[in-house]
Amino acid sequence: MKVIAIIPARLDSKRFPRKVLHPFLGKPLIAHLYHELSKSKEIDNLIIATSDKEIINAASQFGAETFKTSSKHKTGSDRAAEVVRKIGGDIILNIQGDNFGLKVSLVDNVIRKFKDDKKIKFATLANKIESDSELKDPNNVKIVLDKNNNAILFSRSVIPFVQNSSQKNLASQFTFYHHIGIYLYRRAGLLKFAGWKQSSLEKIESLEQLRILENSEKIRVFKTKMKPFSIDTLAEMKKIENKYR
Repeated sequence: MKVIAIIPARLDSKRFPRKVLHPFLGKPLIAHLYHELSKSKEIDNLIIATSDKEIINAASQFGAETFKTSSKHKTGSDRAAEVVRKIGGDIILNIQGDNFGLKVSLVDNVIRKFKDDKKIKFATLANKIESDSELKDPNNVKIVLDKNNNAILFSRSVIPFVQNSSQKNLASQFTFYHHIGIYLYRRAGLLKFAGWKQSSLEKIESLEQLRILENSEKIRVFKTKMKPFSIDTLAEMKKIENKYR
């Protein structure tokens, strides 16, 4: 099975414009993710998909393969689908370009699990939420799971609702899970996704994975103790820069 990993990238992020090209330790932010994923033993093709010439030019400087897409795509997965229609692939990963601290060992492990269970069409990752600040941050997407580790719902709100929400240490009252920005698709599943209209839940939450649930499909959630996170604001980027400085 051919595994294609696609990093969709754009410059017009609403919360942090030009995020993927923000310089960090002498390289654009997206270069750190690309170089980590290039170590993979499971990925056959690693591609940055973008409609922005500036990203393509920057990617060429650090040796990345790129694919120029339409500028009309609503989500990263829609952008990935354009790539797959042109170059093929059996298993496709959509990996958000602002994933910081993601290790290739985790990605390879999840790819192997996805390969082994042919019944899974869609999958993603999650880790346990440890603090109230993480739980209440709308930039941290929460997931509720069923007993088979399939997603019931994703939300930027605290889900499930906690009756005693005035108490401290909410995160200790339930096993809350935080979504990690990686999606795995079978080729047919990704193309089906791209053929669906944006759903109402997807639009109101600005979460593309809700399109899958609203079309009555299942998303398997692989749990991990690893703590990669997405950089959603310039303030978060500054915290990381100060830490590494």
